[in-house]
Amino acid sequence: MRGIRLGKTGLTVSAVGFGGIPIQRLTEQEAVEVVRHCLDLGITFLDTANGYSTSEERIGKAIAGRRDGLVLATKTGAREGNEVASHLALSLERLGVETVDLYQFHGVSSDEDYRKVVAPGGPLEVVREAQASGQVRHIGLTSHSMQIALKAVQSGHFETIMFPFNFVANEAAQELIPVALERGLAFIAMKPLAGGALDDAVLAFKYLRQFPEILPIPGIERAGEIEEIVEIMEGPVELEPEERDRIRSLQAELGQRFCRRCGYCQPCPEGVSIQLMMIIDSFIKRMPAASVFAQCADVVDGIADCTECGECEEKCPYQLPIRDMLQEHAELFRKEMARAGLI
Repeated sequence: MRGIRLGKTGLTVSAVGFGGIPIQRLTEQEAVEVVRHCLDLGITFLDTANGYSTSEERIGKAIAGRRDGLVLATKTGAREGNEVASHLALSLERLGVETVDLYQFHGVSSDEDYRKVVAPGGPLEVVREAQASGQVRHIGLTSHSMQIALKAVQSGHFETIMFPFNFVANEAAQELIPVALERGLAFIAMKPLAGGALDDAVLAFKYLRQFPEILPIPGIERAGEIEEIVEIMEGPVELEPEERDRIRSLQAELGQRFCRRCGYCQPCPEGVSIQLMMIIDSFIKRMPAASVFAQCADVVDGIADCTECGECEEKCPYQLPIRDMLQEHAELFRKEMARAGLI
């Protein structure tokens, strides 16, 4: 597989990476086999996180004896320095390595979170100390907020930025990607299949190939998925006229009910966790049922507090029918959890 430069890190990685969320749903042996199959196909960038339950440990087992040439990326959602240090130590242990190539601050999507990350003596300083000691090579940040992502890119603190990017949620193409590349940061595209909303991998990845310097990291659960993606990434680059028409059609269709996770709908005056409720369908598709239940059961119960005031819809820049979607997602959650025998 062809390689691309990961911004000013100077690292060269495969043109598509491996996203480590879905392997949580597999048995350990299945997960290890999937990761090793990706390595066999030339994938050299592996992304996971402290919060992805078994993902780090399974990747660690899969790469044992094959560390050379790989770029390992993981993340911490901690916002206090001592907790970050603990997360990093655990990630190194789970992955079975002495150094993480890219350590990222996970899900920094509010001003408060960003301030905590960069505060004196806080998480960023702790990771810089780890960088100086050789435990971390490069530092990045992930976000679902355009405002925070741009702030991070312009700050000079980070070498990579991870942000959702696909042909439905393509706002990053207007400013974030150009600014990141201009400043030498690598742009890592999470959600290349829109969190499971896009089922046509050919369209999704041919669209992303129009941006040759970005690195998409699809979540991989089955060997056939990465085989198809690698074939697309090595095939024709140009979109055919009929493919462009199909993309426009899907943009119009899905854009009306697709949450970009910008967070503008929050806070709810009744305390409903709107943003999490809006993406529960994606969680259900990608995570083990037990994990979804543990993280979301109380949130779904909180829907009962909704007064249908409509304030969230007034604030949504994409005019989504949030109240209807909340009820639909709550019903989906109950149905899937019942199917799994959890309720």
